[in-house]
Amino acid sequence: MDFDSQLAKGLIEFVKRRAISFTTAGALLTVFALLYFGAAFILVILAAAIVGAGAFAIHRRTLEQKTRQISEASRMHLATVEALATAIDARDQIGMGHVRRTQIYAVGLGVIIGLDESEINALRTGALLHDIGKLAVPDHILNKPGKLTPAELEKTKIHASVGASILDKVGFPYAVVPTVKYHHEYWDGNGYPEGLKGERIPLTARILSIADAYDALREIRPFRPAKTKAEAVQFLRDQAGSQYDPTLVDLFLRNLPEFENEIVSSGLEYQQRENDGPSRQLITNDIQSPNYIEQIKRANREVFTLYSIAREFTSSLELNETLVLFADKVAEFVPYDSIVITLLQKGSEAARTAYAGGANSALLAMRKTIIGQGATGYVLKKHIPVVNVDPAFDLSFISDDELGTYRVMASLPLFADDRMIGAVSIYSSKLDYFQDEHIRLLETVSHIAADAINIALQHAEAETYALTDPMTGLPNSRSLRSQFEKEVERAGRSGKRFQLIVMDLDGFKSVNDNYGHKLGDTMLKAVGGVINGQLREYDFLARYGGDEFVAIVPDTDSEGIQSLHARITDAVSSFRLPAAANGTAARVGISLGSASYPDDGETLDTLIEAADKRMYVAKENNRTRVREEGRVEPSINMEQDGNGDIPTRAPAEEPKVLSTSAN
Repeated sequence: MDFDSQLAKGLIEFVKRRAISFTTAGALLTVFALLYFGAAFILVILAAAIVGAGAFAIHRRTLEQKTRQISEASRMHLATVEALATAIDARDQIGMGHVRRTQIYAVGLGVIIGLDESEINALRTGALLHDIGKLAVPDHILNKPGKLTPAELEKTKIHASVGASILDKVGFPYAVVPTVKYHHEYWDGNGYPEGLKGERIPLTARILSIADAYDALREIRPFRPAKTKAEAVQFLRDQAGSQYDPTLVDLFLRNLPEFENEIVSSGLEYQQRENDGPSRQLITNDIQSPNYIEQIKRANREVFTLYSIAREFTSSLELNETLVLFADKVAEFVPYDSIVITLLQKGSEAARTAYAGGANSALLAMRKTIIGQGATGYVLKKHIPVVNVDPAFDLSFISDDELGTYRVMASLPLFADDRMIGAVSIYSSKLDYFQDEHIRLLETVSHIAADAINIALQHAEAETYALTDPMTGLPNSRSLRSQFEKEVERAGRSGKRFQLIVMDLDGFKSVNDNYGHKLGDTMLKAVGGVINGQLREYDFLARYGGDEFVAIVPDTDSEGIQSLHARITDAVSSFRLPAAANGTAARVGISLGSASYPDDGETLDTLIEAADKRMYVAKENNRTRVREEGRVEPSINMEQDGNGDIPTRAPAEEPKVLSTSAN
């Protein structure tokens, strides 16, 4: 068949001019080839075309699959980076939106000023990983609720350099490392880690610093509540030119509405909370929540809270203060309506309620726990916890109406130095049961508190010994001085007087000489009790030294003090201490002298000296009377003579002045 070249040219021009589809052009070319080359050639070409089309389709599908795989891998890598970055921020008690919002702010500002793709990628990745270096900052610093010390502040500054060192190992193809390393540099050169100034700070780092600062201000932090938008904007304006690049701050604030719209559309808007203060509540009703960020935040909050508790406990040595602190700290971890802290008593089958708090505290404070009885008594006997039991086992002494409000209780033993010292019991009228996490945290706090309680008990015991005469059990001279100062303060407020009485035993040396010091010690203790029996509850009696006693008697006039002298003299003179199996008894007399505050002096030493002189006048009068009566026997046979004799000192013995030194 003849081929018309003009026809061919016409067809080609037609295809070009009309821009017909590839399929139509192919059909026309097939007709042309058929007319020019014949049917056999067309079959060959058609087979080749089919094979080529199939190969191209396979290649295209493979390419599309590889592209999808690369895109998915890239998405997964980015999501992994974002998740890890968010988890790291959770250690700093930052919510899961911080890194994403910072990314939106930073990338948005970078696009506005026309950064290239490499710089945008540096901002996108740097925003996610800018705080990765906080892994090197201790949790107790990151979560500290108050102002950081200078040393703590310096420790936080290492996070920028550490973060850059971590990211340097990755080998990013764009400038992520300098973006992270220098995002805390200041425009005026006062930042860290290298003190770069002005445009020497990488542009991406300057952008990131503004984005990070604004979002951090809008978030709640452990050391402060969240700032409002107006407050955060004003902060950036105030710091423009000193901390931040002023041109970038201006661009950021002018485009802030656009950035915030993107944040809202991404579901990352700032949460409005009723309590703007940082929360320390560790357990909520959604304790099984799959929100890993909240779980990480709780874990780190627990570490810091326990650290703070341990520090607070070590600062307290007073038992009551320690117990109150214990109850308060338990309330931060575990919801309860009532709490009772019970302490064991040496040599007793009962434990005392050392502290009761919450509902019915006055009633619970009066409870006496018998070891082995009730839930708390069972814990004290078996040394094991009792959890989620009926409060009726423990509160049978409370009336039915009050008991009915409690639904569940738990009691845990308190151990210190591998020794049980008591138990803590909590009661709830709202919960059906205490969660495992409640009990775990209660055990942790109780362990810390038990050591502090034991130290407070030892301190109280040591303090008691320091202020108590070990022989008589009465306050000693050190305690006397303390009590005197209190009475002076009280007298100053009320304008009233008080009396100080000095007492010295007559014939005590003869008791020691005739019966030994052991009986003499017993006599001192017994006479102390006899004297105390003549005093009022609010009067104060101390053993001053040797066989000398001193009493402080408030609100008593001269007539009343003379009456008290007579009662004490009669009581001591009438007292007899069995000295031998044959009925022999020892007895002593007593001489007294008193002084009035402030008439006779305003210091303890002055008053003791005045009272001491009057006491020795009375003592000399007693000696004279005894010599005149001729009674010199140091003891009596109680079966033969009911009156007995008062032992006396040697006539040559000179009056002594009481020492004012501490015993």
